[in-house]
Amino acid sequence: MSTRRPRGGRFPLALRRAAVAWERQRPTWREARPALIAGALKRAQARPSGNWYVLGAARDLAPDRPLGATVAGVEVVAWRGADGGVRAGPGACPHLGAPLGKARVRCGTLVCHWHGLALDGGPFAGWEPFPAYDDGVLVWVRLDRCGGEEPTERPSVPVRPDPARSVAAVWSGVGRCEPEDVVANRLDPWHGGWFHPYSFVDLTVLDTGGEEEDHFLVDVSFRLAGRVVVPVRARFTAPGPRTVVMEIEDGEGRGSVVETHATPLGTDGAGRPRTAVVEAVVATSGRPGFAVARTGAPLVRPLMRAAAGRLWRDDLAYAERRWELRSAGRFPG
Repeated sequence: MSTRRPRGGRFPLALRRAAVAWERQRPTWREARPALIAGALKRAQARPSGNWYVLGAARDLAPDRPLGATVAGVEVVAWRGADGGVRAGPGACPHLGAPLGKARVRCGTLVCHWHGLALDGGPFAGWEPFPAYDDGVLVWVRLDRCGGEEPTERPSVPVRPDPARSVAAVWSGVGRCEPEDVVANRLDPWHGGWFHPYSFVDLTVLDTGGEEEDHFLVDVSFRLAGRVVVPVRARFTAPGPRTVVMEIEDGEGRGSVVETHATPLGTDGAGRPRTAVVEAVVATSGRPGFAVARTGAPLVRPLMRAAAGRLWRDDLAYAERRWELRSAGRFPG
């Protein structure tokens, strides 16, 4: 039996009336229509990205060392300049091709560890910088040759809670699939209670929007222990071709967001695509006790990352399976 729907009341927890065996849940396969999910995915892929790709967590970009990555087959290096801002460019040294992801950062200058060539983020001997952006939670890089779209000055960052009243954590993982498979997974909320029974129960999709307002409005309860759950109402949207955002609209944590970003990396040795999933969880609450959670953020963030990682262990399997079927021409619909 389901719990009452969230209304942001005094008590965030609810007690389910009775436990329901996994196999006795209400089936959702009729509602999870392949054409509906494919339509939402197609519209998401048509939205502009400005050629911006998420590199990783802003916290991972330390003042004394760079971040090396491959995005859409392009080797990229990013680091913090003397002013704390992000610099980025090709990941190969213009001298003899050393991997700049293993270089050193000294006083905001990237110093190659092979021969000491120093880069301050400006053009040098054919080495041309890439536009980069730090939104406070994530670091982005703009690759115009890869994106092929009209470039924008900044990425379109989803609306987030006030940083002074929230806690942010970022989880990253890699799967053998393409960005569209990651996005398609997130545009299928119906799998939540069946595929993640350890986390979700009583999931009902209330509204699927449409071409004018693409969204999925969902009532779901987060499982805590036994019959104790936290019911919320959440909205899923896809503001760009590689991003899906879930916002809690009602219930505990109202205003919290989960951003899922899919960044293409390139192919592995067998020619299979590899995609990085970078998920930013920005949690907030109007309850006085949340101030304690913010004070203990260094301890809370690993727990938030672990929860995201547990879900993505399964969801990457979903995305990889989808790619396998598509690549073999056997995907349903």
